[in-house]
Amino acid sequence: MSKNLPVYVLIGASLLWGLSWLPLRYLNQLGFEGISLLLVSQGILALLFSPFGFRFKLIKDNLKPLLVIALTGGSAILCFTYALIYGDVIRVMVLFYLLPVWGVLGGKFFLGEHPDWIRWLGVVLALGGAFLILGGVSIFNSPPSWIDLMALASGLCFAANNLVFRGVQRLPLSTKLVFMFYGCASISAVLLFLGVEALPVSVAPVHWALLVVYTLSWLLCANIGSQWAVTRMEAGKSSIIIIVELVAAVISAMLIAGERLTLIEWFGCILVVLAAFLEARRQEPESGPKPGALDATSAGG
Repeated sequence: MSKNLPVYVLIGASLLWGLSWLPLRYLNQLGFEGISLLLVSQGILALLFSPFGFRFKLIKDNLKPLLVIALTGGSAILCFTYALIYGDVIRVMVLFYLLPVWGVLGGKFFLGEHPDWIRWLGVVLALGGAFLILGGVSIFNSPPSWIDLMALASGLCFAANNLVFRGVQRLPLSTKLVFMFYGCASISAVLLFLGVEALPVSVAPVHWALLVVYTLSWLLCANIGSQWAVTRMEAGKSSIIIIVELVAAVISAMLIAGERLTLIEWFGCILVVLAAFLEARRQEPESGPKPGALDATSAGG
């Protein structure tokens, strides 16, 4: 049992991430818009993990990459969560799982990596799947929606965040994560100050309490569970298990939200999942967590 416990914990955490659209949309119905919701939830996480992540000498010596992590990681969390609240769950999750594309291209052009043919095959499969999900040839007649673009941007920002994570492996994961959480909370605060979204002044106190409960229970358990588990198993194995997140999101969206996919969109989903499996097969050093997670080896979420 103890040997398999990390596997069970990671499956549970991945299920929480895959089903996270449910509490997010419920909170949205209570009056919380995406940005204000993120300001509170990510701010709470940042404060909770500050005692573990704030190491002043390390921060002073590595301020530039940490600020980049705050920007890229914070943007990834914001784009992904916002798209998940307001878009089609399946489309958002699958478009986010284009991480193999951004990871391969970023590694080649910014880290000087030399991808093998299997990783290039993953890029082709992921791009082909995204093309089909976005409508195939009809994409040339009607461009993707802004939600589609936010889902794509979340994956791109997360891949950039991973590149920086891998470039500063000397820094403890806790320090990088705290900057990512503060980054998202700070970006959310700036957007609220600029009037991009109205403040939720009419939300009842009990609903604010529900947001705090969601952060300290669902979000915190998913964070701790995924991080605890992935540090106790092989990177490739954990990356494959994490794909449970995508499966949970697709099935729950079909059963609960009534979302449906056409045959060509199903084929596109299969291509993207195959690309994620190919990417998960390889061993790599520490990468960044999925948006909102303390998951250091996720292939996408």
